[in-house]
Amino acid sequence: MQQIWAETALTPDGWQRDVLVSVDGNGVISSVEAGTRSGGARTGILLPAPVNLHSHAFQRAMAGLTERRGEDPSDSFWTWRKLMYRFLDHLSPEHVEAITAFVQLEMLEAGYAAVAEFHYLHHQPGGSPYGNLAELSSRISAAAATSGIGLTLLPVLYEHGGCDGRALGPGQVRFGNDPDRFGKLWDGAKASLKQLPGDASIGVAPHSLRAVSQQGLKFAESLAPDRPIHMHLAEQVAEVEEVQAAWGKRPADWLISVHNVNERWCLIHSTQMTPDETVRLAQTGAVAGLCPITESSLGDGIFDGLRFVDAGGSYGVGSDSNIRISLAEELRTLEYSQRLNHRGRAMLATPEKSTGRVLHEAVCVGGAQAAGRTSGAIAPGMLADLVALDAGHIDLAGRSGDTLLDTFIFAGDSSLVSDVWSAGRHVVKQGRHVAREAIKCAYGKATAQLMDVL
Repeated sequence: MQQIWAETALTPDGWQRDVLVSVDGNGVISSVEAGTRSGGARTGILLPAPVNLHSHAFQRAMAGLTERRGEDPSDSFWTWRKLMYRFLDHLSPEHVEAITAFVQLEMLEAGYAAVAEFHYLHHQPGGSPYGNLAELSSRISAAAATSGIGLTLLPVLYEHGGCDGRALGPGQVRFGNDPDRFGKLWDGAKASLKQLPGDASIGVAPHSLRAVSQQGLKFAESLAPDRPIHMHLAEQVAEVEEVQAAWGKRPADWLISVHNVNERWCLIHSTQMTPDETVRLAQTGAVAGLCPITESSLGDGIFDGLRFVDAGGSYGVGSDSNIRISLAEELRTLEYSQRLNHRGRAMLATPEKSTGRVLHEAVCVGGAQAAGRTSGAIAPGMLADLVALDAGHIDLAGRSGDTLLDTFIFAGDSSLVSDVWSAGRHVVKQGRHVAREAIKCAYGKATAQLMDVL
């Protein structure tokens, strides 16, 4: 049993003072008591820590390398993707593990407690499988063992290069599997989680309607019927047009009409939906997986957030391309996108709760649902996924209640994060990951090798 005491904490009953949180040996909160004396690890401001619901870990090593125009003067997602393909051609299993551990470290230091890793890099350069079909999945698990982050591993089914079934291009062959081989890979990925604590879990991710067949999508959906299923949906205009031409409907319309989209689904991006599709998606109970920093970087468009929320939709946030790892900035960018779209302020706030509190609570609940993780609140029975803000930080001086979250998200950054627990594992202390130097050193060696070949 460990105990964490906070001067103030955000619980399901609202903000409370002098809160003692007791955590059992499995990392589960056993009790929450307000108005208590100090005991255990002492913190200032204690919050539930959300799940980062969408990450492509290896792309972290590309950050800053794609800000020049490509050959096409109208640079876009598609020209960025060509650069990404060229980059990943040089990644070894050792590179993948080192990069992943470092990006997980950054996630933890930013205030996330867990990650849903949308993992589609499976094979060797050239497309030949490794001797262990799930070699790179096992490297994701090994990185999580090093960083201590909570992991929901999402092996990705990627069958072809477009809706017409064309062969995978040179940059895509490391992703490709038919359903039969993917089933074997998925089993190996699941087995790799045995090296992790019991809160680690698995889901499945058919990449997109462009990259899987209708039969493949049904196979993926049936592979883990009680686990999360994630998929990219309606991210780009060209994608929408391709799916509509091939399958007779726009992506969101087709998926909702044909499949039983429900609470275990997480649809990533969904920036190119009609108002009707937005409302229908909200009503399914699925989580919208929003990645505002990446969506801004790639010019994806703006998610119709107000309409989605008004229709009862759930959402969470992810760092996707990992160009920048910042929980505060992800939430700030989400709210600012709505302000720019509607020319107003405090767009996601309610009369009862401030913008920061609405955002934080929503992504804690939505992220937990998307990851199939029993977390998202400081309450008995929940995993102890917790983040503490530094009450002594100058930006938080004299502030209380919802204003603490508003300051963190709209005026602060990750420097306000003092401690993070993932299922009770105290992985960030005084703002630094407990294994920062070793993980950083391995990452530095990996990126130096990559820069030499690039």
